[in-house]
Amino acid sequence: MGHMLEELSERSERSIEDMKAAARRARTDHAASELVRHMLTTTRKSANAPRHEAIEAVVGEWLEAWHLDRHEWPDIALEMEMLTGAFYDYCNDPSDSHDEAVRAAWLRLKRAHDNDERTLEDQMAWRSVCAHGWWGDVEPAPAGYRDHDASRARDPFWTKACPPQCL
Repeated sequence: MGHMLEELSERSERSIEDMKAAARRARTDHAASELVRHMLTTTRKSANAPRHEAIEAVVGEWLEAWHLDRHEWPDIALEMEMLTGAFYDYCNDPSDSHDEAVRAAWLRLKRAHDNDERTLEDQMAWRSVCAHGWWGDVEPAPAGYRDHDASRARDPFWTKACPPQCL
C-alpha cells in the first residue's frame, strides 16, 4: 500500500491530465459551435440577397474577421465559399438535405484547411475578433497570430503553479 502523499499525488496527476484533455475538447467543440453559429447569423443577414452576392459578402466578412487575404488562401477561400453557399441554402430552406450539405462542406473545408499546425477551430480561437477569452487560456495562440488580449499569458492555465517558496 502506498503512502497518502504518493496516492494523492498520483490521483491528482491523473485528474490534471483528464482536465487538460477535457479542456482541449471543450475549446475545440465550443470554437466549432461558435463558428457555425456565426456563419448562420451572418448568412441570415444576406439570405434575401442573390446567392453569389450573399456568399461574397459573408466570405469577405469572414476573411476580414480572421485577418486573412483571400489571394493567399485560394484553395481554402474556395472551400469557404462552398461552405457559405451551403449555409445560404440552409438559411433559405433549413431541411435535412441542406443540413447534410452544410456538414459535407464543413468536412471539405476542414480537409483543405486543417494540418498539423492549425484547425478551423484553432483559427476561430486564435484569429476571430469574436474569440472567447478562455479559449486562449486553454490553448494560447502561437506567435504570428492576431492576439485578442495582449495581457494574456502565453501558456495554458494549468501551467500556473504556486509560488516557488511553497514548494
